Amino acid sequence: MAFNQIKVFPMTQWLSVYSLGKARWDIIAGITLASFVLPESMAYASLAGVPSQYGIYCCIAGCLFFALFTQSRQVAVGPTSAISLMVGTTVAVMSGGNLERWAAIASLTAFAVFLFCLTAYFLKLSSLVNFISENILLGFKAGAALTIGVTQLPKLFGVEGGGHNFFERITILVSHLPETHTNILWFGLAALALLIAGNHFLPGRPVSLVVVIVSIAVVSFFPESFNQLHLTGEIPSGLPSVGRPSLRMVDVDGILGLAMGIFLMGYIETMAVARTFAEKNGYSVDPRQELLSLGAANFGAAFFSGYPVSGGMSQSTVNDKAGARTPMALLICSATLCILLLFFTGLLRNLPEVILAVVVLDAVSGLIKVKELKIVYRLDRREFYIAMLAVVAVLVFGILKGVLLTAVASLLLIIARTSSPAVVLLGRVPGTLQYSDIERHPDNESIAHTKIIRVESSIFYFNQQFVFDRISDLVGKDNGTRLLVLDLSASPMVDVSGSAMLTKLQQWLNERNIDLRIVNALSHVRELLRKRGLENAVGHISRRVSIQQTIDDYFESPANS
Repeated sequence: MAFNQIKVFPMTQWLSVYSLGKARWDIIAGITLASFVLPESMAYASLAGVPSQYGIYCCIAGCLFFALFTQSRQVAVGPTSAISLMVGTTVAVMSGGNLERWAAIASLTAFAVFLFCLTAYFLKLSSLVNFISENILLGFKAGAALTIGVTQLPKLFGVEGGGHNFFERITILVSHLPETHTNILWFGLAALALLIAGNHFLPGRPVSLVVVIVSIAVVSFFPESFNQLHLTGEIPSGLPSVGRPSLRMVDVDGILGLAMGIFLMGYIETMAVARTFAEKNGYSVDPRQELLSLGAANFGAAFFSGYPVSGGMSQSTVNDKAGARTPMALLICSATLCILLLFFTGLLRNLPEVILAVVVLDAVSGLIKVKELKIVYRLDRREFYIAMLAVVAVLVFGILKGVLLTAVASLLLIIARTSSPAVVLLGRVPGTLQYSDIERHPDNESIAHTKIIRVESSIFYFNQQFVFDRISDLVGKDNGTRLLVLDLSASPMVDVSGSAMLTKLQQWLNERNIDLRIVNALSHVRELLRKRGLENAVGHISRRVSIQQTIDDYFESPANS
């Protein structure tokens, strides 16, 4: 029981050895993190279409509940740019423009994400995240960054925006450029320059908070000079109200599709960040446990007037560089944000909205990783084109449909690669008893009257016909073949259809007076083939008998000599 408690609540383990030394670093990290996520979360809330304080609510609840379950010591959760835009663009349609219903649907979405996380946890589906490759995620992030960026550019230029996808928004923005408010543009560009310079020379510091403070001070002392700026206005003081979402999932059409897209993207992002900092700091994280952590964070967001959250690289980097030793830093961050909401919201009244847009633009610029895309292009053109497909899908169809199409593209890429696996003819390496691909190594020796073939993939229902056709082609090229040795060392899985194909292959070979022997099959593959009855036809299937011994035993037999 104690083991299970520690496994589900890792905090019981790190709290038992907590020390004043760790507390010192966690307090510094928590306060630093709060100062960083305050302006960032407010900016993301504007992307989601809800008042600025809702972003702060997300950070308070997300960090609090995530800390109770996570194994990661540095990951910080909260609203992210991509999730915020997914919520904003999709919930806008669902709510019909009603702000109260908008906020209620956003909270309900967080609860639906919690349910997906919990279901995946109990069904042990954490490995499903591996079906979406990092390379496809590169393309998706680049498309998301461009989409998010174009939603913020109208605020930078001080003009009206609009449109349903990237290209419509660009067209509308260009048409309104003659109406640009010069004061707003220069104010925003100056803030952006400060952010870029600060992040370059002071990495890991809450530069965005400094920019926010400076902008508020400038507007407060020189109101006449900046009267064209749209301000955030009054932010309600006090903590978020606690209560279950006011709507049910049956009340909102399309909520499950939105939640599924956010779940996929949020979990992938959270695990990528968790693994990065676990490797850097010398510990490990359990992907299944982080499902529970992410679910808890979204449960908290749903019951604290928030919207879906996930782990983010920027805030986690700040948390790590500030010296976070344990998830206690997240609890300190939540407490700090609560204090700000209770006593200091009046200071944010004169925050210009263009500053929030600038914070978002600076944050998403790091999502476009041109150097990494160039590396993928050089290594594998096919994966690069799939990554570009992810970019286009996001730009044309939006972030929600883009992430779902990206997931489908990942699965299709896997199926495409395994549906036509390599089936190679082997030859003996000169001077040895080892065998390798004779096409790659033409100096390998062929064995008289024998074909040795290796299937370099699992054999499933969707590739079994390809494997059969490829083997029959290789065998059919030589009428003098008397023995086929099938090496299954590179076939970790064979399903029922695959075993049926091997039975069919044995019969096809028997009709041509060719004997089949199977070598190097793994344990569960051997068991399935034995249940199929194939061992009765081809002889004992053993992991101890090599290719060379199989050939020697066959031709030394009086019946085959």
